[in-house]
Amino acid sequence: MTSTQPVALVTGASSGIGAATARRLAAAGYLVYGAARRADRLEELRGDGVLPLVVDLLEEASLTTAVEHIRAEAGRLDVLVNNAGYGEFGAVEDVPIAQARRQFEVNLFGLARLVQLSLPLMRAQGGGTIINVSSVAGRVAGPLGAWYHASKFALEGFSDSLRQELAPFGVRVVVVQPGAIRTEWGAHALDSARDASGAGRYSRRVDGLARGILNPHGTQRRASSPEVIAAVIERAAKARRPRTRYALGHMARVGLTARRLLSDRLMDQATSRLMG
Repeated sequence: MTSTQPVALVTGASSGIGAATARRLAAAGYLVYGAARRADRLEELRGDGVLPLVVDLLEEASLTTAVEHIRAEAGRLDVLVNNAGYGEFGAVEDVPIAQARRQFEVNLFGLARLVQLSLPLMRAQGGGTIINVSSVAGRVAGPLGAWYHASKFALEGFSDSLRQELAPFGVRVVVVQPGAIRTEWGAHALDSARDASGAGRYSRRVDGLARGILNPHGTQRRASSPEVIAAVIERAAKARRPRTRYALGHMARVGLTARRLLSDRLMDQATSRLMG
């Protein structure tokens, strides 16, 4: 069976940007599969016309089953939104390599495997759009976030190569670079920094990170709504010729412009000041 509606798969759909995107695409007429690990939180999307799909990016069987389910039920896949991800924070000296590897497994390798599985569907139907949700952190790095930054820097390069490979098949690749967004991400990143480095030689850095994120003028208090990113994802999904990159949200364009104009040492000072 082939759906008469355009079909979208959104990962990380249980909250934040993913949930907002899934709801927005469903309202725009897409048949949307909202994927995440937590089935209970996905059920909240059903009332908005989103089909819940339990997917674990770390499990091959989960990924293959999900794509096969979409192929069997909808017969097509027009938009893949790779939004799932998290931030592993803490000093490089302190974060166990096993946790660093898991950061890459979720933020890059699980995403890449889902791309591999989805491409036969897109090529067979003559095109599609892959939207990879990166971050300003994929171009601008700060202290305590080396593994997260590394995974997003890698995603940026991965997306550039993928875009060139898939252009002959009519498959578009778009990178979205959010700035500070009001989601659970900041609290989780701070918790991981405290777990790894909160009591050791880098504790003052962790305290500064907490002030930078949580103070009344900090990034999370001034962060943009997830709807800002969901809106640009919808625009990219609908566009016949989308931009290769979209940077939105609090401090996104400012951060990218500063990275382009400032020397490394000046950028280091600016980033450290911003992070407390």
